Amino acid sequence: MAKRSRKLSPEQKAQAEADRLAAQAEFNTNTAVSEAIEAERIDVEEAASDRVESELSVEADPSDEDAGEEKANNSVVAAKFKDKYLANARLNGIPGKAAKRSNWDWLSQQIAGYCLDDKHKISIERFLSVLDANGVDHSKWTNRNKGWEGRLRMTGRVALQKVVANKEQLVLGENVAIPPAEFVARFKTKE
Repeated sequence: MAKRSRKLSPEQKAQAEADRLAAQAEFNTNTAVSEAIEAERIDVEEAASDRVESELSVEADPSDEDAGEEKANNSVVAAKFKDKYLANARLNGIPGKAAKRSNWDWLSQQIAGYCLDDKHKISIERFLSVLDANGVDHSKWTNRNKGWEGRLRMTGRVALQKVVANKEQLVLGENVAIPPAEFVARFKTKE
């Protein structure tokens, strides 16, 4: 592994260690939460399956004009993941639609803290600045069709997680965050 050329002051080292320990505690909490959520997800899926079976067994009223019509869901994220994201977000105190955007792991929380506004809406400009500061090339992601912000956020995050794990740091404006060891181990490029 290459050594970093950037030297940190004792205060910066202490802050980085405190951030690492806080992130480790958060990761441990999220792991326990994920296990509980998985058990809950199984229960929810079984209940949903039972509900769908019961709805299918009831014949539709031919006079009902809306029978068979459902609102199309254009999301690329499966409902089961949105439910998991929502449960994790609620445990972290994240309200509303923003809760369904992410699994709220260490990197997601760092990005949210830097890029979300008061209404929990992402600032694309700030997100792009994070990608730039960390050396992620986003110039080829020019699609601006409906839903482009979500695709940019998801694609950018996937590229960013590998860069952050390999460099073992995340640059957010003037600040540098050190990722927890578990994050690095999970996303670092295997040699």
